[in-house]
Amino acid sequence: MANLVVKSAVKEKLEGKNVAADFYDNLNEEVADLLEDAARRAEDNERKTVQPRDL
Repeated sequence: MANLVVKSAVKEKLEGKNVAADFYDNLNEEVADLLEDAARRAEDNERKTVQPRDL
């Protein structure tokens, strides 16, 4: 699976917090699931364009 999150951006957002190494793998899976669900909603509504409302 491709990396969908940028580690440096996550570290920046969580400034002052420690981040476990496996956190990124789980976050990547969550993002992948979110994207799949959004794509499915767009398809269910007969659209090829994924829109904010699909989240």
